[in-house]
Amino acid sequence: MSTGFSSSSCRFADYFVTCGLDTESGLEPDELSALCQYIQATRFSDGARGKLASADEGENFEQSPLRRTFKSKVLAHYPDNVEWNPFDQDAVGMLCMPKGLSFRTQTDTRNPQFHSFIITREDGSRTYGFALTFFEEVTSKQICSAMQTLYHMHNAEQYDILHTPPTPRSPEDPRPTPQHLHAAPSLSRLQRFNSYDISRDTLYVSKCICLITPMAFANACRKVLEQLHQAVTSLQPPPLPLESYVYNVLYEVPLPPAGRSLKFSGVYGPVLCQRPSTSELPLFDFPMQEVFELLGLENVLQLFTCALLEIQILLYSQHYQRLMTVAESITALMFPFQWQHVYVPILPASLLHFLDAPVPYLMGLHSNGQDDRTKLELPQEANLCFVDIDNHFIELPEDLPQFPNKLEFIQEISEVLLAFGMSPEANPQWSEGQGKLRGFRSGDTASDKRNGNLAGSPLNSYLLRENQTIARLQALVKRTGVSLEKLDVKEDTGTNKDLKVQCDEDEMKKHQLNIRVREVFANRFTQMFSDYEVFVIQPSQDKESWFSNRDQMQNFDKASFLSDQPEPYLPFLSRFLETQMFASFIDCKILCHDDEDKEHTLRVFDSRVDKIRMLNVRTPTLRTSMYQKCTNIDEAEKAIEMRLCKIDHTALHPHLLDMKIGQGRYEPGFFPRLQSDVLSTGPTSNKWAKRSAPAQWRRRDRQKQHTEHLYLDNDQREKYIQEARNLGTTLRQPKLSNLSPSVIAQTNWKFVEGLLKECRNKTKRMLVEKMGREAVELGHGEVSITGVEENTLIASLCDLLERIWSHGLQVKQGKSALWSHLLHYQESKEKKDATPAGLGPPGIIHDTERRKSDASCAMPPLKVSLIQDMRHIQNISEIKTDVGKARAWVRLSMEKKLLSRHLKQLLSDHELTKKLYKRYAFLRCDDEKEQFLYHLLSFNAVDYFCFTNVFTTIMIPYHVVIIPSKKLGGSMFTANPWVCVSGELAETGILQVPKNTLEITFECQNLGKLTTIQMGHDNSGLYAKWLVECVMVRNGITGHTYKFPCGRWLGKGVDDGSLERILVGELVTNTENEERMCRTPPMQQSPGMMRRFVTISPNSKPKLNTGQIQEGVGEAINGIVKHFHKPEKERGSLTLLLCGEYGLVWALEQVFQHGFKSPRLFKNVFIWDFLEKSQVYFESAEQSQMTQDENWLMRVRHFCHFMRAINSTPRNIGKDGKFQMLVCLGARDHLLHHWIALLAECPITAQMYEDMALLKDHSLVNSLIRVLQTLQEFNITLEASLVKGIGI
Repeated sequence: MSTGFSSSSCRFADYFVTCGLDTESGLEPDELSALCQYIQATRFSDGARGKLASADEGENFEQSPLRRTFKSKVLAHYPDNVEWNPFDQDAVGMLCMPKGLSFRTQTDTRNPQFHSFIITREDGSRTYGFALTFFEEVTSKQICSAMQTLYHMHNAEQYDILHTPPTPRSPEDPRPTPQHLHAAPSLSRLQRFNSYDISRDTLYVSKCICLITPMAFANACRKVLEQLHQAVTSLQPPPLPLESYVYNVLYEVPLPPAGRSLKFSGVYGPVLCQRPSTSELPLFDFPMQEVFELLGLENVLQLFTCALLEIQILLYSQHYQRLMTVAESITALMFPFQWQHVYVPILPASLLHFLDAPVPYLMGLHSNGQDDRTKLELPQEANLCFVDIDNHFIELPEDLPQFPNKLEFIQEISEVLLAFGMSPEANPQWSEGQGKLRGFRSGDTASDKRNGNLAGSPLNSYLLRENQTIARLQALVKRTGVSLEKLDVKEDTGTNKDLKVQCDEDEMKKHQLNIRVREVFANRFTQMFSDYEVFVIQPSQDKESWFSNRDQMQNFDKASFLSDQPEPYLPFLSRFLETQMFASFIDCKILCHDDEDKEHTLRVFDSRVDKIRMLNVRTPTLRTSMYQKCTNIDEAEKAIEMRLCKIDHTALHPHLLDMKIGQGRYEPGFFPRLQSDVLSTGPTSNKWAKRSAPAQWRRRDRQKQHTEHLYLDNDQREKYIQEARNLGTTLRQPKLSNLSPSVIAQTNWKFVEGLLKECRNKTKRMLVEKMGREAVELGHGEVSITGVEENTLIASLCDLLERIWSHGLQVKQGKSALWSHLLHYQESKEKKDATPAGLGPPGIIHDTERRKSDASCAMPPLKVSLIQDMRHIQNISEIKTDVGKARAWVRLSMEKKLLSRHLKQLLSDHELTKKLYKRYAFLRCDDEKEQFLYHLLSFNAVDYFCFTNVFTTIMIPYHVVIIPSKKLGGSMFTANPWVCVSGELAETGILQVPKNTLEITFECQNLGKLTTIQMGHDNSGLYAKWLVECVMVRNGITGHTYKFPCGRWLGKGVDDGSLERILVGELVTNTENEERMCRTPPMQQSPGMMRRFVTISPNSKPKLNTGQIQEGVGEAINGIVKHFHKPEKERGSLTLLLCGEYGLVWALEQVFQHGFKSPRLFKNVFIWDFLEKSQVYFESAEQSQMTQDENWLMRVRHFCHFMRAINSTPRNIGKDGKFQMLVCLGARDHLLHHWIALLAECPITAQMYEDMALLKDHSLVNSLIRVLQTLQEFNITLEASLVKGIGI
């Protein structure tokens, strides 16, 4: 989309070009496109070939000569060169006639075809081309006889093929046999339809005339070309020689200035063009109506979403103009963002290898109308959006998030389309010709039975089709009470003006529909990003150093921005903020301080955002997901109407040129070679031709189109544009010229370097985010990543891996290149391992070693096995597709910290890599591959739970081992132990553990990260006392091992008499596993290392002083406060903060232990004993009606109620377990500070505590109460395991 040209910048058209058959060089087969067709066709053939190749098989050499492609040449272009836009002969030749020359005879249809194209230069600036292709009779005798000869050869070959006996067919060949029987008829048919007889037939060949222009005035250019063609084919010669008209359009017609309209003369009638002003949306002159009629609204919106997320997009159609219209429409609707990557709306046949590009691209592929989608073998489909325009259908990548407010958005666009009599759905009856816009009011619809419209509501008939979105829309329409009658009022008032519009009605309608739809789309972004400026991070350093560190800099505060957005927007927005187009948009914002300096799109967008902000001061709708409809459609439409009613400029009329006598004559029916002497230079005195430093001017204007419009002088700006942030910017479009192997190799080399750079940046970004978060949990800095964001980053890593794996790929099964490689690897490994020795069932590889290990070495880590990890993924029935499996495998490998190691192992099979990949592929560039694996290795420095947290419903095997104390081993232990494992997602219920082995393996639905274990025994047998050191639990898929320290007795009459305990777990890191190259600190580091506090007798404790105790309480409360300040998805385990080491329970235990009198040496007194005595005192005080205020009585009742409930629980949790339960319940119900106040005043405290005890110091107790009060603002939910059996 061209923007930002200064009005003195250039004239309407830079070049006039003719392309076609060069009779001098004769018929040259177009080898490149022929070769591509041939390769494609042989790739699809099924080996049992050799029968009659019908004309649609698509091989140039088996095609009948009339169907083959031949080389076209640029026959002439005027002028020779203009300095600001050097003529690119290869590119223009390729794009004017992308499939080369085609021949026809008088029996074929020969309608002229118009198409446009785009040439993108290396600096990202664009030039547009508009081409009209028509057929002319071949007059050259040599060419005709060459064609005849080709036919003789072809027919002889076909005859041989038909008369060789058919090859016996393999049984799996599905084709019906009878096709051999029709050999004779097909031969005669072939000669009749596909033949050329020099004596009988007239031969025609395609020719093309083309305008190369700086701005895309598609309509105007089409008119100019059609009128020039008409001049040649009509019976009457045109009023002036053709040179006059071409000269006029090249030299005497200026570009209209911004905000103005211009009228100039074609051969037969006036041509109008109008250019938006600097405050309007940029110029766009393609019919958007066509896009909606071809694809339908739902598909357009999905395609739009893919483009915004920079997913690879491949458009497919047999009409070049459709490819161009869809591509330009989608990129125009992105305003204010701009597509930053490879953009080739028409990919010439000779450039098919470019589909290999491992970067985001938007490309258009020409179909021959006969091959269906299944025959297209695309190198990468894991993240591809495939749009079959002619068949109105679109294939989307998996996990595509919904565009925010999608339903209301569809409803709003539908209203616009319906007002123009268009259906929101694709219209399969769409005629080959241009669909005329029916500008009917809803009044007309009632009687219009042809369209199947029932009188009353035209909306109904459109929405009757079976389409979920449309059905939902209908409901929405009813809810919002929109009636179509209302929709059309605007239009009536708009057109009943006295002013006469100068263009025809269809064109006016096209402009109106375009601007309405574009305004609705643009309004979505102004609403969504209305306060984006607040989150732009302005760089602190100077421009130069900012450039050099551009890649490492964060330019936008994503986390804060996302935290303000409504929940449903997050999946889309979190991915969108990671795109190149968003980054470039923000860069542009940072570099443009004042309005003068701003690039056009940014200026328009900012002024709209300011308008919305002014409105929102009065009606604050920011931060809500309330849908705001577009309000400035009328204004935008009026601007266009005004320009079309009152033409601002009229160009000079065409006139006779200074030509020699006899020049300018031509033969009717042939487009002549024009006189280059009169067309090579323009008039000297023309005011449009006056240019100060023209080349430089234009270069700068072109760069304005490019988003990076900087504050710097030109050289720096050029330098920046060259090194724009990403690979996509250095490869906006393949060089359409010399396609020697060396050029292809160099392009691929650029891709390899770009992939490596992208990998480096991605890993760095993910580590910084992740480290940032872990640092916060350790108490440094501020948190900045959300769950949605982490998921987005991992998804984009998966996408990068798919792109790397599909670069240079030659053998693939399924849609995912990575999974395909893994499957090949698995297959080859399983063949090797299929020796009788290795035939055990795969699931129990490790059991033998596990049995040998005695309890002391707890649990050997899982064996590292790439194949085993693949099997885990293959066993998950919820994942149905190859792309899904590849992603799950990457997540699992990241969680296990094995991604780099697994991929290294996969790529170590060099034979396989050679078989699957071409020589230039990324995976066969050894140095880059090593660096890539090294970057991935850095992920081992952090803990990801990206598998556990995403696949929450899958079945996972867990292995539990109970480790009794070595000193007092459990060998005599007679009772039956049990455990119940709880995680963030679920808990198991009670599992009996066999007492002889003390281990158990079970399978259950994913528990998430493990948090607590309840363990106990049934107190049966003679010796039911048991000292347990810890419990170990391992997740059999991810290999995560958790340790639940205990260090206490379970049994009556020993320790605190408990038969069950609740243990809090920590993740164990594999230090023994020397094979891993990288160790990481344990995950749960925020509260410290949670060893369970061991109280065997109060005297054995190290004594803490009151300062340390206060600090401990402060830290514990602080941990809980921080927990609640994190986004919900990011909170760790609250149980850990309450019951883990140095948690709240431990801290309050220290408070109550301080100055506690211990009566005799060997009798343990527990805090619970003190609390029970206090309870007895309070209950008697309550009954004796001592004069106390209501407040005191309320607190006492609460305290006694909780004590009674805990004491009467059927669970045997012991005195310390009861104290833990009381603290947890008190924290949940915000009663702890009341209870501390009660107990400090209680006479029992005076008896049981020394005078220096913390509980007797009023000022200390008051500060403790104040600290505990901070918990009141939080809604604490306790894990079920902590309060089982308590009905409060």
